[in-house]
Amino acid sequence: MGKLSDKEQIFTFAQYLIMINNRKLVVVLPAYNAEKTLEQTYKEIPFDIVDEVVLVDDASRDKTVEEAARIGIKHVIKHEKNKGYGGNQKTCYNKALSLGADIVIMLHPDYQYTPKLIPSMANIIAQDLYPVVMGSRILGKGALKGGMPMYKYIFNRCLTLTQNILIGQKLSEYHTGYRAFSREVLETIPFDRCSDDFVFDNQMLSQIFMAGFEIGEITCPTKYFEEASSINFSRSATYGMGVLKTSLVHLFQRMGLIHSPLYEMKKKKV
Repeated sequence: MGKLSDKEQIFTFAQYLIMINNRKLVVVLPAYNAEKTLEQTYKEIPFDIVDEVVLVDDASRDKTVEEAARIGIKHVIKHEKNKGYGGNQKTCYNKALSLGADIVIMLHPDYQYTPKLIPSMANIIAQDLYPVVMGSRILGKGALKGGMPMYKYIFNRCLTLTQNILIGQKLSEYHTGYRAFSREVLETIPFDRCSDDFVFDNQMLSQIFMAGFEIGEITCPTKYFEEASSINFSRSATYGMGVLKTSLVHLFQRMGLIHSPLYEMKKKKV
């Protein structure tokens, strides 16, 4: 296939602009020791629709920050002390909002998730189909095909089933790290009240559902390899207990048995 002519390139670009309704799209990269995979991830980001990229380095022990500067990432924030996976995301989202983002997509810079799904995820939000979109590794058997260890797959399925029952939803998984949000969602839920650890992801989803937002899912292939980030069995067990606690708190809040500050929304859903 030959190279597109200037006229074809302009037409293609115009199609993309129409697709995302001229909304500002910011991709955030929560990074920790991502030096080896950052460039590969960054090169696949579709910059014909992505306006800004933000990398937040959580006190990495490698040269992630230097690599980010070398490949040309404009917005790089370095935590002098490790704030945890949740703490990293808080910085990511607050920075994206300060840049005027209408749509924010979190992409792990370890190349476990493909950046090629960014247009699809952004389009779903831009067309007002769903205000939140998650790339599911479970739909389409992407997890096992991509090399997810069997014990993690079983752990994922059992946790997700329990969460769906307690929270009253029907997600295929709650544990993917590939997520897209509308500005309205991030301005409504108090994500800064969530944990700084890995359970942040599940607390944030709980807030989203409690606020009355719906979540869409798309099939996402994933890759498991040496450089891809992962937590060990001990951390997984701790994470699992935190997930179950979050689901129970959600249930009790929904039943009116408790009033958790986790659900004190920043503003009412429009």
